[in-house]
Amino acid sequence: QVQLVESGGGLVQAGGSLRLSCAASGGTFSNYGMGWFRQAPGKGREFVAVITWSGRSTYYADSLKGRFTISRDNPKNTVYLQMNSLKPEDTAVYSCAAHRYIGGYYSTPRIESMDYWGKGTLVTVSS
Repeated sequence: QVQLVESGGGLVQAGGSLRLSCAASGGTFSNYGMGWFRQAPGKGREFVAVITWSGRSTYYADSLKGRFTISRDNPKNTVYLQMNSLKPEDTAVYSCAAHRYIGGYYSTPRIESMDYWGKGTLVTVSS
């Protein structure tokens, strides 16, 4: 059983930056691709980004390319999401997910394919 705990959310002004972290425990971190998803108030869960087990390959939602960067540190069992040039529409609960999969990502992964989820961290972007 893998446990995921997100941190780093908070209130930021439009144009600002935040870095989210997701610490994993209870499993072999490098056996998992890791993803970030978000859910805005009143909306469904949305894919943000995913990174392969090795960290060598990433895939992003088209609308977020260039502003968000996913990375991971396997010795620290942690995945990160650097968010720049934040907009009010980025306001959401951001959750990380672990995917027991050691292949590459060439399209948006299905939410149902994720094996473990964190509880999320709230990001609020004020205008």
